[in-house]
Amino acid sequence: MGKKYGEKHKVGYYECDVTGHMTQPAMLAVAIEISEAQSAALGRDSHFVQSLGVTWIITNYQITYNRLPRALETITVSTMAMEYNKFFCYRNFWLEDEAGNELVKIEAVFALMDLNTRKVATVSDEIIAPYGSEKVKKIRRYPKLAKVEAEKGASQPYRVRFYDIDNNHHVNNSVYFTWIFDVLGYDFLSSHTPLSTAIRFEKEVEYGNQVESHYQIVETAEGTIETRHEIRCGDVVCCEANIVWQKA
Repeated sequence: MGKKYGEKHKVGYYECDVTGHMTQPAMLAVAIEISEAQSAALGRDSHFVQSLGVTWIITNYQITYNRLPRALETITVSTMAMEYNKFFCYRNFWLEDEAGNELVKIEAVFALMDLNTRKVATVSDEIIAPYGSEKVKKIRRYPKLAKVEAEKGASQPYRVRFYDIDNNHHVNNSVYFTWIFDVLGYDFLSSHTPLSTAIRFEKEVEYGNQVESHYQIVETAEGTIETRHEIRCGDVVCCEANIVWQKA
């Protein structure tokens, strides 16, 4: 069993949208900050990892929502490195209210990228040992994401700005969520809340690139709405996501 680490966080107005609920980019930013705090406490901060010629990247998120945190609410954000194999590390995050009720659960898949080749590197036991997570052979397989149907979808262009780039010199994961959510528009976002998100990051996007956020809105047989998303750079799909929504 891995070591669990958590901290309290008061949700700021600046982390919320017009409905007063915490945004997806803000939730992810706080979650990653907590994981970095744990890594620093265990002597495995970014400086240590990069001294080995590698850096962490995220390849997948699976997110389930019971309720979105509200402005000025104090929540507990906790994380645990669950298990790892030769190429991937599986880390969970939980956002809970003051009574200990689970608001949001985030399952993330991390990998190590070689700083020189920009390719996935083998996970070193030296890096992972302090977290106490289990080493496994099996690679997790997630459900295949539904594609955007070209004839039924729409798109909007975005230019990668300086402040979209993180210290890995590519677009920060939270920026993809901004591109994905923004195309849905004010009316949709102010009247719907997410139930689940599945997202996969395929290719790096760098400063100065022009991307297109493609999307499609589909009504499901269960009475919910699914939005399908692809972030494309030219003909290359760099990120894809499926989000299930309900009326607010």
